[in-house]
Amino acid sequence: MARPRKDVKFQHRGSGSNGKVRRPSSSMSEISETASEPGSPTRNGTLTKTETAEAPPQSEYEKKKQTFITRTIWTLVMIAIFFWAMFAGHIYIIIIVTAVQIISFKEVIAIANVPSRARSLRFTKALNWYFLGTFMYFLYGESVIYYFKHILLIDRILLPLATHHRFISFMLYLIGFVFFVGSLQKGHYKFQFQQFAWTHMALFLIVGQAHFIINNIFEGMIWFFLPVSLVITNDIFAYICGITFGRTPLIKISPKKTWEGFLGAWFFTILFGIGFTNVMMRYKYFICPVNDLGASFFTGLECDPNPVFIPYKYSLPVELPEWTHVPTTFIFAPMQLHILVFATFASLIAPFGGFFASGLKRTFKIKDFGDSIPGHGGMTDRMDCQFIMGFFAFMYYSSFIATYKTSVGGVIEAAITGLTPEEQMEVVRGLSKHLVNQGVVPEAVLEYLSGQMRRR
Repeated sequence: MARPRKDVKFQHRGSGSNGKVRRPSSSMSEISETASEPGSPTRNGTLTKTETAEAPPQSEYEKKKQTFITRTIWTLVMIAIFFWAMFAGHIYIIIIVTAVQIISFKEVIAIANVPSRARSLRFTKALNWYFLGTFMYFLYGESVIYYFKHILLIDRILLPLATHHRFISFMLYLIGFVFFVGSLQKGHYKFQFQQFAWTHMALFLIVGQAHFIINNIFEGMIWFFLPVSLVITNDIFAYICGITFGRTPLIKISPKKTWEGFLGAWFFTILFGIGFTNVMMRYKYFICPVNDLGASFFTGLECDPNPVFIPYKYSLPVELPEWTHVPTTFIFAPMQLHILVFATFASLIAPFGGFFASGLKRTFKIKDFGDSIPGHGGMTDRMDCQFIMGFFAFMYYSSFIATYKTSVGGVIEAAITGLTPEEQMEVVRGLSKHLVNQGVVPEAVLEYLSGQMRRR
C-alpha cells in the first residue's frame, strides 16, 4: 500500500454549512487499536521507519541475565588482574591502589558537582585535582621516606626533598588555599565553600585511608592481601546466607541486608581466614617487609620472620582428666589468633563502610557512584568497605604485631639530622675501626679514610 504524502489535505464528508472541515472524532487510542486489528498495516508487516528502528523491549529476566553475565565477566577480569599484580610484585599492587583511589576520588567529587555552576567557575575542577595531587605527594612521600630512607638520605639530589618533605608539602597546600580564596566569586560563595569542604572530606575518607593500605603493602603482602580477601569473602557469604535463610532485616539504610546473612558471613569468614593465613605464612614473599620493589613471587624476599608467624607451644593452665582425651598442649602461631580479630572486624565493622556509602548515595538520590566497572557500578561501590578495613589493618598491625628495632635507614637519618659533619666523620672512623677489628674490611680501608679525614 502506497504511503500518503505529507501535507496533503483530503476533503471530508459532512462538512458544516460554514465551509469548515470537521475534525476527525477518532482519538489516539482508537487509532492505536485500529492499527493493531487484523488486516491493519501493522499486523500485515508494513511498518513505518520509526517502528522499524525501535528494538523490542527486554523482559525483566533478560535484563537480569545480561547484567549477571556482564558482572561475572568483569569480576573474573578483576580477579585475574589482581592475582597477576600480586605475584608480579609489590610495585604493581601499589599502582593498582593508586589508580583505585584516583578513580574513587573522581566519582565522589562528581556526585556533589553542579555542572551549570562549575562551568561558570573556571578553576573549581582544577583546584580539586590540585589538592588531590598535593595530598598524594605528601602521603606517598611520607611512606617512601620512611621505608627507603637508607636510599634517599645518601643521594645528593633527593636529600633536600627528603629532609624538607613536610615543609614542601605544606607550602604546596598553601598555594592551593590562597588560589581558592582568590577565586571566590560573588553569588557563588556557598557553592564554592561546599566544594572545598566536600573535596577535603573525599581526601580524608579515600586518599587518607588508601595511604595506610600502601603502608600495609610495604610492611608485607600478607597485610594487604589478607584484609582485602576477608572483605570479599564476607561479602560473598553475606549474600549466600542472606538469600538462603535470611529473614530479619539488619539496617534500614540497606534493606536487603539481614541478620542471618550478617552473622552467617562472620562464621564463614573466620573459617576462610584461618585456612588462608596458614597458606600465606609458608611463603616469605608474603610475610617479609619490602626491601626491593623489583622483587616478585618468583624471585622471593628474604627476612627474619615476624614472631607472630613462628609456631609456639602453649599449655593449658590446668590438667584435664585423662578420660576427656583432650590434649593439654597446642602448637600454633600467634597469627592464628590475630586472624580472629581481623575476620571479626571484616564481618561486623567493615560492612558499615558500605552502609555509609549507601546513605551517601541515598542523600544524592543516585544508584551507583559511577559506571567505572561494567556490571558493578562505580569503583567506590566496590571499595567502600576496603578503605576502612585497610585502615584498621595498619593500626592493628602497628599496635600489636609490628616489631620496632633499629634500621640502617634510622641510623643514617639520626646521623644526618642530629650530628655535625665533624661528628659524622667520627662515627665513620669508629665504625671503620670496628669493622677492621672484626675482620670484615681490610686495614687499608681504615688507613685510607684516616688519610682523607686529615686532609680536611
